[in-house]
Amino acid sequence: MSDGRARIVRAAENEAAFRAANERLRTVFEDADSEQLPFLCECSELACTEVVLVELEVYERVREEPAWFLLRPGHAQLEAERVVEAGDGYEIVEKSGLAGEIARAHWLAHGLSP
Repeated sequence: MSDGRARIVRAAENEAAFRAANERLRTVFEDADSEQLPFLCECSELACTEVVLVELEVYERVREEPAWFLLRPGHAQLEAERVVEAGDGYEIVEKSGLAGEIARAHWLAHGLSP
């Protein structure tokens, strides 16, 4: 596997891990009264520990698409993703190319659905 392909695969696995962690957080927050809820940034940076504050509706919109991820502004890797929505303190990105294929495959393999 080439270095570039290996980097994309590692990044996609990291993003999938953060998405899975956020899905566990969502179950905790479903009955929360707060307008904005803390979710983990789902960027590809292995060392990122930043929190993204969004309304539950925003988070649920991200989960409707298998190649969409919730990020802190400025964390997008524009060679593999595009910003589809930006708001106060968050961006939603869509993975493309190999990164998008991996995100969709992970989505299907883990039985995720909107």
